[in-house]
Amino acid sequence: MKDQAEKLRQKMLGTDVGIGRSIAVISGKGGVGKSNFTTNFAAMLAKSGKKVVILDMDIGMGNVHILVGKSVKYSLKDYLDGNLALEDVMVTTSEGMNYISGGSGMSSLMDWSPEVFGRLLTALETLQRDYDFVLFDMGAGIVEWSLELLTSLDEMIVISTAEPTSIMDAYSMMKFIHLKDDSKTFYILCNRAFNIEEGQDTTKRLKTVMEHFLKKEVVVLGSLPEDPVVRQAVRQQSLFTTLYPDAPISRTMQKIVQQFLHYQNEMEEVHAGKKSNKFISKLKSIFSKGRE
Repeated sequence: MKDQAEKLRQKMLGTDVGIGRSIAVISGKGGVGKSNFTTNFAAMLAKSGKKVVILDMDIGMGNVHILVGKSVKYSLKDYLDGNLALEDVMVTTSEGMNYISGGSGMSSLMDWSPEVFGRLLTALETLQRDYDFVLFDMGAGIVEWSLELLTSLDEMIVISTAEPTSIMDAYSMMKFIHLKDDSKTFYILCNRAFNIEEGQDTTKRLKTVMEHFLKKEVVVLGSLPEDPVVRQAVRQQSLFTTLYPDAPISRTMQKIVQQFLHYQNEMEEVHAGKKSNKFISKLKSIFSKGRE
């Protein structure tokens, strides 16, 4: 009874906000299948019983709606401008996950008015409260406003292919973020590997250079194989994990999701089940410092 009373008291005081994990999905270059990974990864998380929402932050080039076969009428910007409620800019898919388009015209957070920034914080706090995972599908590379957002997030899933340029770009991206904040958790994954050995070699190379040059441990999620069902699913504007659940890539995605959830559970145990809202706090701090 005492524990229940304490939980109720904390909820009444608003200290129970921020229980969801906010995670950026990034790549050093385009064309690595980042959005395809994000949507199928989110769908499998939803299938595992998790509540998931994707924020499609590839401004001007977002394609989550194409991959899931849903048209986008409104975006996060419509909410930030005060034209619509948050639920009005959200789309639900048949897989049980939700997504929000970022919209065009996003700029540096420091260019925003306190009112617009306040609406952003309200939206993010709401999403963290209502969802287990908030996935930010970021555009390739880094621009000013996305860097401000990335330095607030605690976890990054970094997608690379086996191409040397893709590996170097993925490392450069992690190095840039790490030098800004060395507390970040990085998950690494090789996409479109032609065989298991190629995928293992790619993630090993990324893991080795991070440990050797930056003294930074990373979490290897594994690799996804090159599979023709991916292109077939895109043509049908559906997810490959939905259309072809028994395909090699779908079975591998399931293993990756299980490994990811296992790591998340381990971290919860390490922190005794306590979750903090560092993301929101960091975002507030960046906005405040930028306007001093």
